[in-house]
Amino acid sequence: MNSIKKALLRKLVYMNKWGGNHTSFDNLHKGFPPHLGKEVKKIAKQLVKEKLLLSKPTSYGLEVSLNSVKSQEIKTILFSQDTKSL
Repeated sequence: MNSIKKALLRKLVYMNKWGGNHTSFDNLHKGFPPHLGKEVKKIAKQLVKEKLLLSKPTSYGLEVSLNSVKSQEIKTILFSQDTKSL
């Protein structure tokens, strides 16, 4: 689960989705294996609750972006060594 969290954050950092630059919540699972789709969405909801991701409701669906205020915490998560996921 922690490796999915890191991969999801890494994906959004790579796409440069900080602050006002949003992406669709429904597209977050793309690039992950199909059997992990529900797990990715569950982790994304958890990241919104932790305020690492910002959500923006729109008329066409939910949009999310990385919280630039928490950029240091996001970088710490990305660069931390997790021996359990290796």
